[in-house]
Amino acid sequence: MKKIIATDKAPAAIGPYSQAIEVNGTVYTSGVIPVNPQTGEIPEGTVAQAKQALTNLTNLLQAAGTGMDKVVKTTVFIKDMNDFAAINEVYASFFTADFPARSCVEVARLPKDVMLEIEAIAEK
Repeated sequence: MKKIIATDKAPAAIGPYSQAIEVNGTVYTSGVIPVNPQTGEIPEGTVAQAKQALTNLTNLLQAAGTGMDKVVKTTVFIKDMNDFAAINEVYASFFTADFPARSCVEVARLPKDVMLEIEAIAEK
């Protein structure tokens, strides 16, 4: 059975999609961008945006009853591959052991012109 996951501690969906879905004990998140869910503001700079996006992802997973330590796969979309090292450093502070599988791709543009977007698949 499919369960819709929603929280006000991560940016609200800005289209016809759910923040996350749980099916058979697995949580699939939509792409999470670095918008502060309380203020709607987007931090300046790649590092600050990476921290905000990963904080939002953490909050979304917690709302689903899981956590970053249960993530098995992420996909990271970045606007500029030159920011890979900076984003990777922030990413490593959120995933400290037993790293999930990951894909990272450069894209031409992201919602609200942010620098990155991240989605995850996690077990409960």
